[in-house]
Amino acid sequence: MPTALITGAARGLGLAFVERYAAKGFKVHACARKPEALKDVTGDVHPHKLEVTDYEAVGALARKLAGEAIDVLICNAGIAGRESGTLGGIDPATWRQTLEVNSLAPLMMAEAFVDHVARSQERKLIAITSRLGSITHNSGGMYAYRASKTALNMEWRSLSIDTAGKGLICVVLHPGWVRTDMGGSGAPIGIAESVPAMVEVIDRLKPADNGHFFNYDGSAIEW
Repeated sequence: MPTALITGAARGLGLAFVERYAAKGFKVHACARKPEALKDVTGDVHPHKLEVTDYEAVGALARKLAGEAIDVLICNAGIAGRESGTLGGIDPATWRQTLEVNSLAPLMMAEAFVDHVARSQERKLIAITSRLGSITHNSGGMYAYRASKTALNMEWRSLSIDTAGKGLICVVLHPGWVRTDMGGSGAPIGIAESVPAMVEVIDRLKPADNGHFFNYDGSAIEW
């Protein structure tokens, strides 16, 4: 039975990922600050209480799952950092929090679970990023969020190089502008369109895709 581990699993994209992988017959480790939100999800789902910036807890979970092979690890947890998005309104505390949640925490997850992924069959290490982190596609503003996702993209590109000897496939995925609590009600794409499409992209990933930046529909995005 293949295994997936997903962060930010209690709502939005993360919850949809849990439901999708559980329906595909995966064993799913679903990590969330409020794991009780997962009680009604059917399938082989194992909720774990986890704040992704609590690095001692991340390490403890990695040790708890030391015997597991994780085929697909999806670092999905993130925040918008809107309070530090415009010039003249930069809030250092919000900026630091956004960078920690969106950039440092996924890297710490990857570091803690790299061997779990490496011993699996699929060996896929995925980060949910954003097209807003692309330096090429920049229309200004959203300073903290854009910078945090650009940093995340750079980290995953480095991971793709540093873990090449382990055979990992490290990819960043843009989910589209999705109607979630973060994306807002005016977003053009629904969760039911975004997540199944991303799962299909993940299913199709091959070693040659290591280190790439993809849209939810599988098209490439410029860095």
